[in-house]
Order: sequence, then structure tokens, then C-alpha cells
Amino acid sequence: MITKKSFILLIIFLILVPACKEKKGAEEKQQTTAEKTIVQGEGEYRLPYILPNADSIKVVLDRVLSYFNKNTEYKVIDKKTGREIIDFSKLNKDADIATGENNDVLSLWSYTMGVTYSGMIRATEATSDKKFEQYDFKNIDFYLDNFPYFKKIDSVFGEQQNRYDPLLHTNSLDDCGSMGAALIKIYKITKDERLRPIIDHIADYISNKQFRLSDGTLARQRPQKQSVWADDAYMSVPFLAQMGNLTGDTKYYDDAVKQIRQMSKYLFRWNKRLFDHGVNLHNEYDPNIYWARANGWVILAINELLDVLPENYCGIDDILKILRTHVQGLAEHQGGDGLWHNLLDRTDSYLETSSTAMFVYSIAHSINKGWIDYTFGSVAQAGWDALTSRVTKDGEVEGTCWGTTFAGDIVYYYHRPASVKASHGYGPLLLAGAEMINLLNNKNIVIQRGFYTWHYRLKSDLEK
Repeated sequence: MITKKSFILLIIFLILVPACKEKKGAEEKQQTTAEKTIVQGEGEYRLPYILPNADSIKVVLDRVLSYFNKNTEYKVIDKKTGREIIDFSKLNKDADIATGENNDVLSLWSYTMGVTYSGMIRATEATSDKKFEQYDFKNIDFYLDNFPYFKKIDSVFGEQQNRYDPLLHTNSLDDCGSMGAALIKIYKITKDERLRPIIDHIADYISNKQFRLSDGTLARQRPQKQSVWADDAYMSVPFLAQMGNLTGDTKYYDDAVKQIRQMSKYLFRWNKRLFDHGVNLHNEYDPNIYWARANGWVILAINELLDVLPENYCGIDDILKILRTHVQGLAEHQGGDGLWHNLLDRTDSYLETSSTAMFVYSIAHSINKGWIDYTFGSVAQAGWDALTSRVTKDGEVEGTCWGTTFAGDIVYYYHRPASVKASHGYGPLLLAGAEMINLLNNKNIVIQRGFYTWHYRLKSDLEK
């Protein structure tokens, strides 16, 4: 039985509770509105625009490494049946290395894997976590262990289409240059003497057998008889630079410097501050197409060369001028979310991952080395922030343009698909993350937030 006093208290409760809820709801609404006002005051960002830290970057790199470790198969198989080959006393001309469904990413030997191996080494250097470089060592060890078997297959049955064909029958820079540069880096760490004949084989091919123009510029005979590709800066220069560093023979440095200067003569557009993808020499009016990854290949190559080129080496000033002008052009063409467009000067082309990662690495690395001004740090930072949105929880890298030939029409470039199975994005992503850690740890630079943006300043200037 409800007393009169209880009934009055119940009525008061029923009146006050909705009022309290309404007040709380209003306070929450007011708080949300205030938060939105703050966000609107500095801009509403579709992708992160924050200052990362080494730990958050390491998480992303770990996811990528986990993807590789989980999906790389260390098996020799019959590619027709898919069955693993156990008995190596019998030669099987259909033998190949298993790569699973994602055979472009996990191929063990390809120019994109060369970048991945270099990225793994950089990640170990930046994080002190040896698991990254251990992935390289395991892959290369497996590849070398099975090399004699595939060499015998080749000698008995002739050239076969398998993962050893680019090494056994090297006929392009794509077959050897990027991988060769990575192998030298691995060789310096492991001292595995099985690598040295392979390294020397690649040196002989690039120096003496690859097609060149009459002025010595490395070139291709496709799509026309004399075509210069920006891609070939990375397919040759890092190896030549590493070979010079390994052997002490300056002829490799001289050739590397020549290639950057000569390719820039043919392809760098000073007024645009960007590289044309390629040029067919017979056509004086060859169109300029500013494909993003082509620009990435060149700036990566320049960074690799400057890393080992002796101080004040002949031609270094020309290369630094090209680098600094190129960085200026790239900064001007960065997309509004931090990513770069697949066609750098066409904002209606899609935002692309591999090129963005190449630019982030190259800009951050050039700052850390003192080759470009430190104020470009925020460009690299914004690019890295955006890249984090492209790495899935399983470590796949999204938004990477598939392999792209040098074409004469813009329509082709607009319609190149992007996929997690395009292997070109993984190595650059590792490079970018590693170098951003180095930039954040750079003791000469102070990063300050002011007026809703990030300012990179020299510590020595602030101490004055």
C-alpha cells in the first residue's frame, strides 16, 4: 500500500528524472557541438592529420611483416599439379617456387621484392627489431639453397618460365637491378659468399650488356627502338651505387651519376618540377605524362645514390639541384588528404599508395641527411598519416597501382587498376615508416604544433 508521502515522492521523481535526462542530453549536445566547433576551427580531415610516434608507426610495420610471414611459402612445387616436390634427385622441368594466391607480392625474386627487401632492412635499422631483416635472410637463403637444382633444370631442358628465369636468363634491368641492390645490402650483413657471383653477374649485365643510347644512357627498345624510362633510374642506379660502395671502384659511381644526369636531361621538366614517365627519342613532340610512381622511382634512386656517393664527388651538385627542385614540385602536387594522385597533375585521377610511400620516404630521408630543407617535414608527415589508412588489419597495402608500361596516351594511365595484390606498395610502405621513425627521432629537429599545423624547426635555431 502506497502512503501519501510515497506517492508525492514518486510524482517528484517522475518529474525530475526526465528533466535531468533532458539537461544531461543538452549538456552532451553542447559538448559535442563544442567539439565540432573546435574541429571545424582547424578543418575537418577525412584522413588522420596528427603527429605520429615511433610506436604507432611500428604497429603498422609489424602488420605488414606479419602479412609476409604468414603468406610466404617455402616450398618447391610442380606448377602444373601444385604438389610439393620432395625428391630433388629427379629433375622436374615444371618445378617452381610456391607463392600461393598472391604470387605477385610473394615472388621472392622481382624488382618489387628488391624494394621490399631494402624496406625490411631499413625497418630493422629504425626499430632495432631484427625480425624484419630476418625475413630477407630466410627468403634469400631458401632461394640460394634451391638455385643449383633449377640451374640443372635449365641446363637439361633449356629456359623455363619459373622464378629463377630472371637470374638464369637476365635480359632486362627489371630482371636484376633492384634485386641486385638489395642483395648487396644483404651480403654486407650476412657475408654469404653464394651471393657474390650473382652480384657480379648483375654488374656485368648492367655495365656491359643492357641496351644504351649512343651517349651511354641506359634505355629500352620498347615501346620504340630508343625509349628512355624514368623507372630505369631505380632499376640501375641503386645497384651501381651499392656496387661502387662494395668494391671501391669509382666506375660504378661515375655510371650512376651519369644515369641520373642523363635521364634527367631527357625526362625532367624544370618548369613543372616533375619527371615525365618516358620519352621516345624519334618523336620530338612526345607527350609528357607525369605518372606518380615513375617520379617515385627516380627520387628513390637519387636517395640511394647520395647515401653512398663520396662527399664532393663530381656531379653531386647537379644531383642535389635535381632532388631539391623535384621535392618542391612534389610538395606542390600533394593531394588534399596527404596522398598523391596516380597522375600527379591530374586531380581527377585516383590517389595512389606506392608513389605516396616513395615520396614520404625520400623526403623524410633527404631531411635526415641534410640534403633538403627541414620544413618539408610536414609534407612527409601528412603523407605518412594518410598511408596508415591504406594498411589493413591483416597487413595488406591497399590502393597500389598495378605494373604500368610506358604508354603514349593518358587514357591508359587513368584506367590502371589498384589492388592489394599489386606488389609495388609494400616495400615503399616499409621504407616510409622506417624513415618517419628516424625523422621523429632526429635530434636536430624540433616539431611544434601551432595554428593547427605542424612546424619543423632546427633545435639549434630555437636555442639561440
